[in-house]
Amino acid sequence: MVRTGSTLSIDCAAMDDAALAAAVQRGDREAFRHIMRRCNQRLFRVARGVVNDDAEAEDVVQEAYAHAYEKLPAFRGDAALLTWLTRIVLNEAYGRLRRLRLVVDVGQIEAAQMDNASIVPFPGKFGNEDPAAAAAREQARRLIEQAIDHLPEPFRIVFVMREIENCTVEETAASLDLRPDTVKTRLHRARRLLRAALHDTLSETLNDVFPFLGTRCDRMTDAVMRRLDVQDPDARGR
Repeated sequence: MVRTGSTLSIDCAAMDDAALAAAVQRGDREAFRHIMRRCNQRLFRVARGVVNDDAEAEDVVQEAYAHAYEKLPAFRGDAALLTWLTRIVLNEAYGRLRRLRLVVDVGQIEAAQMDNASIVPFPGKFGNEDPAAAAAREQARRLIEQAIDHLPEPFRIVFVMREIENCTVEETAASLDLRPDTVKTRLHRARRLLRAALHDTLSETLNDVFPFLGTRCDRMTDAVMRRLDVQDPDARGR
């Protein structure tokens, strides 16, 4: 558990991740709120890439934050804070899949991809009947999200980390405990499947998929803070 103690008022927004982690280790609860706000989008997207469901992804991230708060005294900065948190989220997400017996046999998936008939079904058609550019962009975004949802999980999580969150090959490999070559191979196959479904719309709208709106960020952050108040009531208000 993070040790508690009185702290001076500090400007958390101006601190880098390592300084925020150190502040939490000294007992500054508000610093943890700032960590969550900085990391929420990445961690939500990563969790969703595994569990394939918005509500479940929120639960995964909240549970992971609770674990991370308890483990912060052991954080030494050997990896970036976001990378460290990503691993905790992945552990929680994959743990849920194992409990639900939804872990996919990667070997069977990769063998299936060698069959030219094995194509991710495109969930709908994108037409030109709507003249409003904003409406068309929203439709394309939804189609991309649905197509990503249809990717087999081992390919989906690599795609989310590399293409949506712009993680490096090395960071993705370290987070998923894969070889860099495996990350590259899975990303290539994910791109091929999505390209077959989406054609030219893929590259234009990736940054807009799985939007992490302010309301969701606030709800998740507040929920974790309430949970921490229950776990560590002596630190409340600092």
